Amino acid sequence: MKDFRLSMEKGSKIVGTDNSKYAPALYLTDVQYIVPLINDSKYVDILIEICKKEKIDVVTTFIDPEIMLLADNRNRFKELGIEVLAPYSDTAKLCFDKYEMFKYLSSNNIPTVRTWGTFDDTMIAVNAGEISFPVFVKPRTGSGSVGARKIYNEDELRIAFEQDSTIIAQELMDCEDLDADVYVDTITHEPVAIFSKKKIATTIGGANKTISFKDEKLFDFIKNALKHFKFNGPIDIDFFYRDGQYYLSEINPRFGGAYLHAYGSGVDFIRLIENNLKGNANKSIIGEYQEGIVMMMYDSVVICKPDEMIQ
Repeated sequence: MKDFRLSMEKGSKIVGTDNSKYAPALYLTDVQYIVPLINDSKYVDILIEICKKEKIDVVTTFIDPEIMLLADNRNRFKELGIEVLAPYSDTAKLCFDKYEMFKYLSSNNIPTVRTWGTFDDTMIAVNAGEISFPVFVKPRTGSGSVGARKIYNEDELRIAFEQDSTIIAQELMDCEDLDADVYVDTITHEPVAIFSKKKIATTIGGANKTISFKDEKLFDFIKNALKHFKFNGPIDIDFFYRDGQYYLSEINPRFGGAYLHAYGSGVDFIRLIENNLKGNANKSIIGEYQEGIVMMMYDSVVICKPDEMIQ
């Protein structure tokens, strides 16, 4: 919200919604609304009414479960002239289901992390010598790294699948862990900004220490991969790099938590969004940043007096 405030044109405003008045980001917006949970049947109707009242031009989300909701209701917003910064429905479904994403990437010859959807399939690969323990398991439709962990033997793997049949197992990628913030132009649907960074340290939900780097091979890899999807606006892509090859791990079709690094390095998605809203396609600024810039994330606080709290 602070970065948006710095880059937005004079006269623009930020309207924030959340289910809780204790969401700190709400207090950095111009107008705030407390809304139902996203699984409420009236949730989208309420968003639409807020958009009408506040004369909203663009809507987006920062949480994964809401992405599909915005994608599926794109036309309702579009009828009001509102841009939805979320992927189109088919792409959103792929991004939310990691096993379907693996199959889709493989079918399009895009290098990715080898993935299995059942205990039996994983053990077939182990017994055939395709992979070996430890392997990595995580929820098929999870977010924020919740439930992701190493599995060291067959018994642990069996128990993991018995406890949750919706998990997936993956080859453990013991190599460089990378990330890229990408802006896909809402007019051309082409990537026009890419900011890549190596992860120095991670916490639950993503990287909290990163260092910028540039590689034309990676930029070309991203451009080629994105031809097979229909994104709209900011996305966050996770990669691995091993033996001279990039492997696409997953795509989060929203602002990534570490986009702060890109913004702090001069890669301003907010300006790109505003330019698109004016009906202008953005020129490519891919790679227009300095290598070696380090981001070190830390927690901060928002303090509110009783009379400042949202009612």
